[in-house]
Amino acid sequence: MAYQTINPYTNQVEHEYQQTTDEEIEQTLTAAHALYLKWRNGGELAERKQIITRLGELLRERKHELATIMTHDMGKLIGESEGEVELCASFCDYYVEHADQYLAPTPIYTESGNGYVLHQATGILMAVEPWNFPFYQIARVFIPNFLAGNPMVLKDASNCPTSAQAFADLVKEAGAPEGSLTNLFVSYDQVGAIIADKRVQGVCLTGSERGGQAVATEAAKNLKKSTMELGGNDAFIVLPDADIDELASIIYSARLYNAGQVCTSSKRFIIPDNLYDEFLERAKEIFSSVKMGDPMDPSTTLAPMNSEKAKRKLQKQVDLAIANGAKVVYGNQPVDLEGQFFMPTILTNITKDNPIFDQEMFGPVMSVYKYHDVQEAIDIANDSSYGLGNTVFAKNVSEARKVAAQIDTGMSWINSGWASLPELPFGGVKHSGYGRELAEQGFRSFINDHLVYEPEN
Repeated sequence: MAYQTINPYTNQVEHEYQQTTDEEIEQTLTAAHALYLKWRNGGELAERKQIITRLGELLRERKHELATIMTHDMGKLIGESEGEVELCASFCDYYVEHADQYLAPTPIYTESGNGYVLHQATGILMAVEPWNFPFYQIARVFIPNFLAGNPMVLKDASNCPTSAQAFADLVKEAGAPEGSLTNLFVSYDQVGAIIADKRVQGVCLTGSERGGQAVATEAAKNLKKSTMELGGNDAFIVLPDADIDELASIIYSARLYNAGQVCTSSKRFIIPDNLYDEFLERAKEIFSSVKMGDPMDPSTTLAPMNSEKAKRKLQKQVDLAIANGAKVVYGNQPVDLEGQFFMPTILTNITKDNPIFDQEMFGPVMSVYKYHDVQEAIDIANDSSYGLGNTVFAKNVSEARKVAAQIDTGMSWINSGWASLPELPFGGVKHSGYGRELAEQGFRSFINDHLVYEPEN
């Protein structure tokens, strides 16, 4: 597996990395396990909090420098990269503030006696993370687990190695001891061997459904706990009373942020027939107004996709949809730029028998569905093998909440596109995976809830 930074705007290879050897993996696991043994009885939390506080300071001090690394790795707009660095810093703030609370013993009082539950580290974790948010994806699993006392080894996406190494280096600079977070340039066979190692106690993965199946299988074979976030085909349900101007104001962020390469971005817009035509007109205006170009230029509003491979895959999906009856309302034209740009595209008339109906299109493509009554909208939203996120947009918030409660999904947003904040648990159901990251739920994903009980005499 080649680990390379190929700038998707210039198509130039900027960095290459040698694969990690088996001997280096063993050294990593030895150091990480020794660190776990040092931490497992709850010691040194105060020192770990100081390290994460310093990490947050470094992230903010070097925001532009770090953002530039991400933009060169996978192409996102420099403003979006800077926002990602700031979001990671907010994770540092949040978990330092809440770590004592989340790790404090929980008392249990019963008629038969008294007890308490200790919240303890479990051991080394293997993190397998994607390219679309190179710092955020690492930060949201590393920071809480470091504070809990679980060392981590990282296998990041092969096309954003410079970002992964930069984050690991920053953690070391913040004062983290050897073994806290080690970035490895490993093959999938090596990932399997790491998961099988008895010193490794859990696996967290964000990625494709196929990748999740492979890693979850390895984890299950070795009886290791795992959490999986495997993408989504998120619905955006507009109710008939929606304000079309307010709706139009969030179409860009809901679908085109990060060039549409967001697991929780809205991909299926489900529109009532009374707003359908006007919605399409507004969407076409927004899609046609983007400025494609250098993602380091603050005036650029749509970045290239992360790689030539990703662009080819998306084009095949669009072609498949059209071949099976989908209508192109806007887009699907070549872009006369050297980078990996994909023209924003709007598709309609996607029927249930269209092979693309239940596929996630990971890029700047919007699918639009028309409905007549609200139950029909709910049925369309739920007719998916995925269940990650969902939006309901309406003037009547009470009605929006009722609809949201009927969607088979891990997360719903009212009158907003997707969002990710440290205090909000993140995860899905069905083929979108299982387990949660962020918030208290994410902090406890790999915690041993250790009961200590004293019966009455």
